[in-house]
Amino acid sequence: MIPQTQSLVTKQAWQVALANTIKDPEVLLKQLGLADKLNAIDGDIIKQFPLRVPQSYVNRMRYGDPDDPLLRQVFPLLDEGISVANFVTDPVGDHLAVTSPGMLQKYTGRALLLTTGACAIHCRYCFRRHFPYNDSNPLARQWQQTLLSIKDDTTINEIILSGGDPLALTDNKLSSLVDDLEQIPHIKRLRIHSRLPIVLPERVDPQLLTWISKTRLKVIMVVHANHANEIDNTVAKALEDLRTAGCQMLNQAVLLKGINDSAASLTALSERLGDVNVMPYYLHLLDRVAGAGHFEVPEQKGIALVAQLRNSLSGYLVPRLVREQKGEASKTVIY
Repeated sequence: MIPQTQSLVTKQAWQVALANTIKDPEVLLKQLGLADKLNAIDGDIIKQFPLRVPQSYVNRMRYGDPDDPLLRQVFPLLDEGISVANFVTDPVGDHLAVTSPGMLQKYTGRALLLTTGACAIHCRYCFRRHFPYNDSNPLARQWQQTLLSIKDDTTINEIILSGGDPLALTDNKLSSLVDDLEQIPHIKRLRIHSRLPIVLPERVDPQLLTWISKTRLKVIMVVHANHANEIDNTVAKALEDLRTAGCQMLNQAVLLKGINDSAASLTALSERLGDVNVMPYYLHLLDRVAGAGHFEVPEQKGIALVAQLRNSLSGYLVPRLVREQKGEASKTVIY
């Protein structure tokens, strides 16, 4: 009875933290000593993609610094209202890839499940910030249709849980879905794309670790950190717990202007990931989603930066520079 009680208390803690994320730009600025130092975009536009950031992530931001790389990822700057050519609402062709309720298929052998539209943090460069989750997410009873589609397609051997963020769901819902996937013989691997271990490390609790450690599927946890400052000791502990539970740990970052577009910043990120036993996997060129034009780094600069990393880091610490393009059979490796 005692372990069960502890698990419930821990679970409640992350849910409370998730419910109490900061949603008001002025509250965020005041907490960081930046009142009247930054201007947020018009309130009507923010309503379309609200500010959302957990307190534990805010605690890692530098007080009084309007250029803090964590703050810049989440604060809705006036630049979002500037229309930029070729920046669109569906930059990677997600809408065309929906083959069943909540399921996207772009690449051979893999299917991606949009488990939820919810996330603990709203990154302003998110390529799904305009995605119609209400139209594409399956209701509970519709998962059976999707599972049947997966069962009938024996070419699928890997399932990717995405969203939103799949770890925004309760462990009961997640473990139930994984139990169903385990019953499909040709499914071998489960890939979980999640920002929560980075922005809300409280989410990595005993209940999550238990079902991960018990599944027959090979679990690959792909986390998302863009800057070394995101990985404090609490995050490092969460990542180590996931690795101990049996997860293969990978990171994918996005190359972002004013946040990590320097060799020093990217080197520090790769070194920090290496310290916590997470493999730098992809460095994405920005998906050209409407509202994020101010984050774009030119492709040639991205190539030059990765070249510098190759000259200064061990090869396993150098991520591949990639771009996702509509209709392509895989990510396009740029360098």
